[in-house]
This record gives sequence, structure tokens and C-alpha cells, in this order.
Amino acid sequence: MSEIKQRRKTNTSAKLNEEQQKLDEQLGAGSTSGLRSLWMDPRTAASCLSLTVCVGLTWFLFQQSAQLIAVQEKFHLLKEEAVKFQDIETKIEQMSTKCEKTVRFVEQDLQLMAQMKHLQEEIDSMQTSSKNLTRAQELQQNLTTLFHAVTMYEKNMASVTKNFSIKIASVKTDIRRISGLEADVTLLVESLHTLEHKVDKVEKTTIQSIGNLLTNSIDRTAKLQSSASENERQLMLIKTKLSELNAAIDRQSNKLLDLESDRAKVLKTVAFANDLKPKVYNLKKDFAHLEPMIDELTLRIGRMVGDLMERQKEIAYLYKELSNLTSVQNEVNAMNDERTQVSDLS
Repeated sequence: MSEIKQRRKTNTSAKLNEEQQKLDEQLGAGSTSGLRSLWMDPRTAASCLSLTVCVGLTWFLFQQSAQLIAVQEKFHLLKEEAVKFQDIETKIEQMSTKCEKTVRFVEQDLQLMAQMKHLQEEIDSMQTSSKNLTRAQELQQNLTTLFHAVTMYEKNMASVTKNFSIKIASVKTDIRRISGLEADVTLLVESLHTLEHKVDKVEKTTIQSIGNLLTNSIDRTAKLQSSASENERQLMLIKTKLSELNAAIDRQSNKLLDLESDRAKVLKTVAFANDLKPKVYNLKKDFAHLEPMIDELTLRIGRMVGDLMERQKEIAYLYKELSNLTSVQNEVNAMNDERTQVSDLS
């Protein structure tokens, strides 16, 4: 019985040893085959290649982002220059409006010059009227001298009549003394009467003519005085208008100086704008060349983003595969632990 028991023990131990050897062989073959599959699996190679491609794409995207930043800076500079050009155009429009205003002011100045010419003509007419007034004053002075001469003539005539009456008295006395010469005296008296009548007629005619001249001269002087007062008023009005026109001319001259300075500024701005035109044209050309490049870059970036999304999907799939492999490795490690435990028990 003891021999049978020993044989059974030996048989069971031999069976256990054989089973353990088979398990070890299977585990060794599985581990070597798993390592070879890990090293030789095409998915792992594809994942490595995809990682390298992702690194290259990120580097390429970094360079493209730097180029895009440079292009954006150029675009912002072009925008700023376009804004400056628009500001210059607005300034040119403002200066053109100022030039139109200057033309209007010049037209107003021409109208003022025409008014000045008309006023000059009026002044000339007033000067002629003043000359006429001076002539009238001279005539009045001549009339006064004539009046003085007439008065002197009357005085002389009075003195002559007095002397003549004295002579007549002396003659009468002589006639009285000379009684023999009465006929001659009568004739002389008659001649004296005729002469007196003639003198009276001459005096009356001269007095009437002098009175008529005086009345006419008085009327003329009154008319001349009224015209002189009116001319003085007109001269005062003309002087006030001349002062106002001189002030307006001074203002217009100051405005013309300001407009000339503005015109010089406009010419400078126009020259600056003419200098900027070729630069702006070149910038427009560069921007026109850059637009298709930017479009191409955006298309490339879109394609690269699509490729990156696909790569991310592949990487996620690879992560799943790696997780599965790690689970398999964990199972293998668990089997190895069980084997070690079984070997320890044996």
C-alpha cells in the first residue's frame, strides 16, 4: 500500500511538473511573440511616424504662424497708411473748399473794387462841384467888389453932384452978378436940367442893374450854399464809406495773406500727396500680390487642420490600442504572478 501511494505521489508530481513546463513554454513563447509583435507591429510604426509627422507639422505651423504674424503686421501697416492717405484726401478736400472760398472772396474784392471805382467817379464829380463852388465863391467875391465899386461910384457921384450944386450956386451968384448974361444962364440952366435928368436916368438904370445883379447873385449864392451843404454831406458819407472800405480792404488783405499761406500749405500737401501716390500704388500692388498668398495660406491651414484632426483621430485609436496592450500586459503579468505562486507552492 505504501508503494502504491508513493507511485501515485510520483505520478501526480510528474504530471504537475509536466504541466508547469508546458505553461512555462507557453508563457515564454507568448512573451517573445508579444515582444516581437510589439517591435514588428505596423500600427506602432505608423504611430511613431504620425508622431514625427505631427512634430513636423507643428514646426511648420509655427513657421507659418510667424509668417502670418508678419503678414498681419504688414496688413496693419497698410491699413494705417490707407487711413493716413484718407486723412490727406480729406485735408485736400478742405483746402479745395478753402480755395473756393478764396475765389469767392476775390470776387467780392473785385466787386468792392468796382464800387471803389464808382465812388472814385462820385468823388471826381464832387471835386468838380467843389470847384464850381469855389468859382461861385470867387463870383460872390467879385460881386462884393462890384458892390463896393458901385458904392464908391455913388459916393463919387454924390460928391460930383455936391460940387456941381456948389458950382451951380456959384454960377447963380455969377448970373445974379452978371445980369447981362441971363440968356446964356437960362441956356446953361436948361442944359443943366437936361444933364440932371440924364444923370438921374443913368443912376436909376445903374441902380436897377446892380439890384438885379445882386438878387441874381444872392439866389445863386443860396443855391450854391445849399449844393455846398449837400456836397459836404455827401463828402462826409463818402469819407465814412472810404474808411469802411479801407477797413474792409485791410481785412481782405489779411485774408488774402492767410489764403496765400493756406495755398502754400495746399501746394506742399499736394506735393506730398504726389510723392505718396507711387508709394501707395506700390503698396496696393504688394497687397494685391499678398492677397492670393494669404488665400493659399488659409487653404493650406484649413487642409492642415483637417489633417491634424484625422491625425488626432488616429492617435486616439492608437491610445486605445496601447490601452488594450497595457491591459494584455497586465493580464500576462498576472499570469506570471500566478505561475510564480504555483512554483512556490510546488
